[in-house]
Amino acid sequence: QVQLVESGGGLVQTGDSLRLACVASGRARDTYAMGWFRQTPGKEREFVAAITWSGRGTYYADSVKGRFTISRDNAKATMYLQMDSLKPEDTAVYYCAQRDYHRGSDYDDGETYAFWGQGTQVTVSS
Repeated sequence: QVQLVESGGGLVQTGDSLRLACVASGRARDTYAMGWFRQTPGKEREFVAAITWSGRGTYYADSVKGRFTISRDNAKATMYLQMDSLKPEDTAVYYCAQRDYHRGSDYDDGETYAFWGQGTQVTVSS
């Protein structure tokens, strides 16, 4: 079992930056791909970004490409999401997730992730 804990959310203004962190603990915590998803009330969960276990492969939703950067430090069992040039439409609860098997595709599909954190709120005011 893997436990994931997000941190770093908060209330910011348009154009500001935030860095989210997701710390993993438990078995196989740094062996598989991880991702960030977000959700707002009444909407479907949305893919934000994903990173392979080695960190060499990164994937982004079009809506955040060029503004957000995903990274991971396996020595610290931590994944990050650097969010720059934030917009009000980025407001959501952000969740980190981790797979429990190797799969080189469908990184944007939340159904392929086995473990999820509790989420951290990001609010961007206009």
